[in-house]
Amino acid sequence: MLRVRAARVYPVTAPPIEDGAVLVDARGRIAAVGPDTVVPAPPTARRFDFPEAALLPGLVNCHTHLELTHLAGRNAEPAFASWIRRVRELKDGSTYEELVAGAEQGVRDAWARGVTCVADTGSSGAPMEALARLGGRGVCYQEVFGPDPARVEASMAELAVQLSRLRPFASSHLRVGISPHAPYTVSEPLYRAVVQYAAREQLPVALHLAESREETQLVRDGAGPFAEALRARGIAVAAQGCSPVQYLHRLGVLASSPLCIHCVQVTEEDTATLAAAGAAIAHCPRSNRGHAHGTAPLATLRAAALRVGLGTDSAVSVADPDLWAEAEAAGLGVDEAVRMLTLEGARVLGWDDEIGSLEVGKAGDLAVFPSTILHQPPPSSTALLTVVGGRVVSHVGMRC
Repeated sequence: MLRVRAARVYPVTAPPIEDGAVLVDARGRIAAVGPDTVVPAPPTARRFDFPEAALLPGLVNCHTHLELTHLAGRNAEPAFASWIRRVRELKDGSTYEELVAGAEQGVRDAWARGVTCVADTGSSGAPMEALARLGGRGVCYQEVFGPDPARVEASMAELAVQLSRLRPFASSHLRVGISPHAPYTVSEPLYRAVVQYAAREQLPVALHLAESREETQLVRDGAGPFAEALRARGIAVAAQGCSPVQYLHRLGVLASSPLCIHCVQVTEEDTATLAAAGAAIAHCPRSNRGHAHGTAPLATLRAAALRVGLGTDSAVSVADPDLWAEAEAAGLGVDEAVRMLTLEGARVLGWDDEIGSLEVGKAGDLAVFPSTILHQPPPSSTALLTVVGGRVVSHVGMRC
């Protein structure tokens, strides 16, 4: 049992509470939310008081690559296509133990920033093992690669093997999904095979989409660095004459209502298509800026009633898993940032009945921040306290 008091409590689905408190019961569920004077204080509850801080629902990071944490600072390739190849080389040169250790560090880094749920994509399975070992919350999308149409069966067989390894780690707070990576790494028949498999197995789908100009060149014109790299491998490339969004819509991929990561290079038609498909968006403004992809039309995406959350991408793209910095880069005001980092992020992952707001009966996922974080760009967004399912996972001064 846990009781946390703070100068201001943000339930998100209700107005802020001055001098408020939250009580989490022994099951890890929120038992009470309200003014400090009315929230019960059982003598057996572990108590935390933060007289100059803000208590929020735990933050939701809608896009990470935790298995790449240990590769931070090791890829200086300026061009995106070359950068992608170098990431793959660095990952292939890592041992599984290094990937797991890096993923565990990534989970701890997230907790230190007040993040209690991650949507991770990766190919090694290391993040799922790391989250299970540490008791974290999230959904891990197993990546699928295969630009050669002749190797669909091999890619699907590898996917089945990987999923059989991941499923034993699944629990009520740790879910498995599938991620056909991107149009430059997945063939048409493989896209179809993956979404059909996901539908049969009732698994959520995530994919990188409309991220870069190079991707648009490949799909629309059959040209550019991605096209050249595929042709160099003997893989035929044909111009589709449309945007990446319309291409995946034509293939039936968007029928899976996927989590679409980045969506920088999208038109109004693309936005309408994504909304009609019930897709969700992981917006990663600092990564987009760092790779010179451009700026995603966030206001247009949200105005179309698309579910949009924020993500930090990998430690190779962005130096730290700071969601408040993402909110600042996205140009969000304080109220918008709080809602987008909590409840809207939970909705993106289909988890808003469990997390994302401080309501009785929901999971006890909490984060406490210095009050200054809600008034100005903070020098640091380190959380004073982070709680997942009623369990303290990070506390200033403690070693997780």
